[in-house]
Amino acid sequence: MYAARARASLRGWGGVGAMAVLCALALAFVLLLPRTQEARQDGRTAGPGMAEATQARASDCKDSDAQKQTLSPSGADGPTIDAIKSRTGAKRKLVVGVDQNSYHWGYRNPNTEGAELEGFDIDLVHRIAADILGDPEAVQFKAIPTSQRIPAIQDGRVDMVVRTMTITCQRLGEVAFSAPYFKTGQQVLAPKSSSIKGYNDTLAHKRICTASGSTAYLKLKADRAKGTLSASADISTTVPNQLDCLVRLQLGEVDAVVTDGALAASQAAQDPTVELKGEAFTTEYYGVAMKKDADDLVRRVNRVLVGYRASGWQASYDRWLSATLGKDSGASKPPAPEYLRNS
Repeated sequence: MYAARARASLRGWGGVGAMAVLCALALAFVLLLPRTQEARQDGRTAGPGMAEATQARASDCKDSDAQKQTLSPSGADGPTIDAIKSRTGAKRKLVVGVDQNSYHWGYRNPNTEGAELEGFDIDLVHRIAADILGDPEAVQFKAIPTSQRIPAIQDGRVDMVVRTMTITCQRLGEVAFSAPYFKTGQQVLAPKSSSIKGYNDTLAHKRICTASGSTAYLKLKADRAKGTLSASADISTTVPNQLDCLVRLQLGEVDAVVTDGALAASQAAQDPTVELKGEAFTTEYYGVAMKKDADDLVRRVNRVLVGYRASGWQASYDRWLSATLGKDSGASKPPAPEYLRNS
């Protein structure tokens, strides 16, 4: 019936040439139709929402809501998870980039047999491995410096990074993130005897240490440019690993450290001569980082986090962080997830 109507309408167009145009359009439609009907990795049919979700991750992002730029949870396998599961023998493990120097986060405890890695981030890694490979110990940990977190993901050295990594719009252009699993903010760490009072004009003429590639350094650099941080504050000292800043502080090579309050609190627990100065001056969220095209892995981690928030997260917080961050602080509950619309 549709062909007859088309032929009838073509009599007013001028015949064969117009029919050729119509045929070309019809062919294009036939070729595109299967792509619009491809099954997504979570078993749903792709449609306008999928394109909308991809675009939302790539543009129109504000750091204040960067933690919302993630895909909805799913337990379906896909190419990334299939590749992980296809590993054989001793290599059948989840390869994860972590820290080994952040006390109570990712820390190689010399007082345990084999100097085992332990901490809040490490607990989460074991939970993810248990879900994907059925064994919480099926993990190959790789110690990754702060400055190498994104390159390690992009180069395929790790499947993911779980290393107190803040979700930002800039990083979303390079990697994909899970929903947030922890809320924190930048704070100042300095000796108890220091005249520094917080992130204010008491930092004038002070030497400040940050980790290379960290959100702390980017914040200081931006605030110097805007004039909200004293031009006399020296922010030239950057280090590969954040803990190196504490060492510089202990040696008297710098006057203060700026880092996530969650990390700073753990460092203060290691060294009773230093303390947090002032309140947090940013709001940031940690996420699990993965390759940009690893949609199935992002969805799976988000599903793991749904269950982890309900059972596991609080026990891990109470074990590792409540002593330094408080049992009823703003960090003591898991942040509520939000996902890309129609994702």
